[in-house]
Amino acid sequence: MTGRFARLCVGIAALTGLFGLAGAAQAQQKSEISITRQPGIFYMPTYIMEKDKLVEKQAEKLGLPNLKVNWVAFSGGGAATDALLSGGVDVLNTGVGNLLLLWDRTKGGVKGIIGTSAQPVTLITRDPKIRSLKDYGPTDKIAVPTVRVSTQAILLQIAAAKLFGPDQWSKLDANTVQLGHSDAAAAMSNPSHEVRSHFAAPPFTFYEMKTLEDPFVVADSADIIPGGISQAQLFTTTKFADANPKAVLAIKAAALEAIDLLVNNTEKAVTMYREASGDKTPLPDLLAMLKQPGMMNFDPTPHGTMVFAAHLHKIGTIKTMPTSWKDYYLPTAHDRDGS
Repeated sequence: MTGRFARLCVGIAALTGLFGLAGAAQAQQKSEISITRQPGIFYMPTYIMEKDKLVEKQAEKLGLPNLKVNWVAFSGGGAATDALLSGGVDVLNTGVGNLLLLWDRTKGGVKGIIGTSAQPVTLITRDPKIRSLKDYGPTDKIAVPTVRVSTQAILLQIAAAKLFGPDQWSKLDANTVQLGHSDAAAAMSNPSHEVRSHFAAPPFTFYEMKTLEDPFVVADSADIIPGGISQAQLFTTTKFADANPKAVLAIKAAALEAIDLLVNNTEKAVTMYREASGDKTPLPDLLAMLKQPGMMNFDPTPHGTMVFAAHLHKIGTIKTMPTSWKDYYLPTAHDRDGS
């Protein structure tokens, strides 16, 4: 068991214990909450939420004035998960793999609030000998945000099962190394670094395709799961949701408002993102990225998540197979036509 997974199990055990105590003492509604996110275009809605204080404004409309929202940055979903389990943060904005893992381990004690993006992720290599998944040897490393449970890691497992056979789903697991996207991009730009492949998310996808010498696309999420997959969603513990229903509704409303701004006033929204995130990419370049296929898919509706659930259940990562995506999403999302 890796150190990360050992900490995860300890954290889940502690969190499960807290759920057991929830009935004994009514939790108080919080006046200050913390929400995590990662760098990159996937998380653009949350930067707009921060810049325009959308959660605070929506909370005030719901009769919750003076709510303070702290935004916490993590390089990967694994670290954010640890923070949720330890009680350091209240809401995560990260991948569906982590959501399903925690939902299962806590017996429904962690659930989604709303989706935020379903943009494509792309496996890029700078290794000239690699032109398909079949070309990866034992020493060829693939950077993913979190080993085994990140969206990218699970996509590799699904692709391996399709290519090599159902019992070979873990064939590429040993090739993966855990690096946040910015660290992985730096490794890809270093000719002497052992990491020569990166399952990248935008904008790192575009940077690498533009700056690397002879970059090659090995696989794409849209090819692995036709119809796409939700890459980021907001989720929390049911304990927090039960104690803070207005805050949860405010988060949902704020996410929808941010997505609406992105769709209908993209330049203004991207300008806000640059100011909040400190992203130095020129505005025209960001706007050009968003014009690429699939890049405006800031979608609040969960997509393709049951494909992930079925895979994780089949390989034993989660013990309970959900009957519907609504099992691991709060009622706040049940008005969507998800999958």
